[in-house]
Amino acid sequence: MSLPFREHPLRHTVTDELHARTFEPLRAPERVSYLAAVSGERGSGRNVEHLKRLLAHYGLPVPETVDQHYWIDLGPMRLRWERHTEFVTYTFSKRGAFEHPFADPLLDELPQDWLRDLPGEVITATSLAIETCDLPERTNEELVALFDGNPVIGSEVVGGAGRAWSDHKIHADGYSWVLLRDCGLSDNQAGRLAKRVLEINAYRGMALLGFPLARGVSGPLSEADRRLAMVALRLSSQGASGQPAFENELLAELTSLAAEIEAVSARTTYRFDASRAYYQMIQQRLDQLRQNRIEGLQTLSEFLDARLAPAIATCESTQRRQHDLAERAARITSLLRARVDVSLQEQNRRLLESMDRRAQMQVRLQETVEGLSVIAIGYYGVGLIGYALKGLESGGFPIDAGLWMGIALPFVIGFAWFGLRRIKKRLSGST
Repeated sequence: MSLPFREHPLRHTVTDELHARTFEPLRAPERVSYLAAVSGERGSGRNVEHLKRLLAHYGLPVPETVDQHYWIDLGPMRLRWERHTEFVTYTFSKRGAFEHPFADPLLDELPQDWLRDLPGEVITATSLAIETCDLPERTNEELVALFDGNPVIGSEVVGGAGRAWSDHKIHADGYSWVLLRDCGLSDNQAGRLAKRVLEINAYRGMALLGFPLARGVSGPLSEADRRLAMVALRLSSQGASGQPAFENELLAELTSLAAEIEAVSARTTYRFDASRAYYQMIQQRLDQLRQNRIEGLQTLSEFLDARLAPAIATCESTQRRQHDLAERAARITSLLRARVDVSLQEQNRRLLESMDRRAQMQVRLQETVEGLSVIAIGYYGVGLIGYALKGLESGGFPIDAGLWMGIALPFVIGFAWFGLRRIKKRLSGST
């Protein structure tokens, strides 16, 4: 359809983004298997090809292009595929009664070679079951037994229309387990609830990726802090008149320290920023659950906040420490460079004074040489005139050679002095 106005090139893109994270309606009894595989920001092509490989296995039409999300009915189950910035999620769902919520996960029905070749590394693998509310209510002891004896956390959700339990453990089958109970949820509410709980599990794993990194760089940062303090102490103890060799040594050490701190920062900044962003999304999803306490159980928000908040705080503290160390190194480097500049200026001043003294000595020496040159030229000039006058006197001319030589002497010296001055002015003007 031709529109009477000109569209922005990103109009459809930004509109489609509103629907990029939609949910699939679910109805109890239903089982869901969920995978989140970290493949990096450049793994989009491999993930799309792997998705197409699964479609081909089930004899389904393979699309030419796949956007940020894709939904299809595989036959034995349904698949929802979503691409995030760093990871890709696969959500497989199947409706039907079950005896045990977590027995025989849906992933066991998939081609095992396809699962082995999954691009990236799985950060979250979750089995989720939605049961109907007409089943007998489980006691806390029965819930603990259902979750292999692990302490269970849980909440009433969606204002009491549902319940959610989990232990946030990885069980012997390799999956985390989540149990939902439908006590009046619509299909859309059940789909949204399952999606939010599964996203919380995925974002929790992604958020905590920064914590081991923060602990890993703590040692190098402490060592850099100690070395930086030693450099500052040596700089202050040296006084204002440090030796060039000493200052160059400190400057080299500071440069090396700053490079090490920047290397650590470059390796961790993105991960720490991502952890903070994932943590904010977890808090948003938890708020959307609209939880109420189940007597005797810790709520999902309480459990996650008690464990996630310190980890994220550690990441933020480590990031601030990196920034502070970099600023300290920059300040000490600036101070040292200022001292080096002052020292160089002092050396330049002394050099200029020495050059000025040499120039004055050269001027005096030049004036002395000029005086001697005038005397020498006058001596030889009068000598030449004397030879000429003596020759004339010997030839019979009535002259007194000695008298005329005395008369010529001041004229010859004056001529020599005047000539040297003219030459000196001409040379000075040409330079």
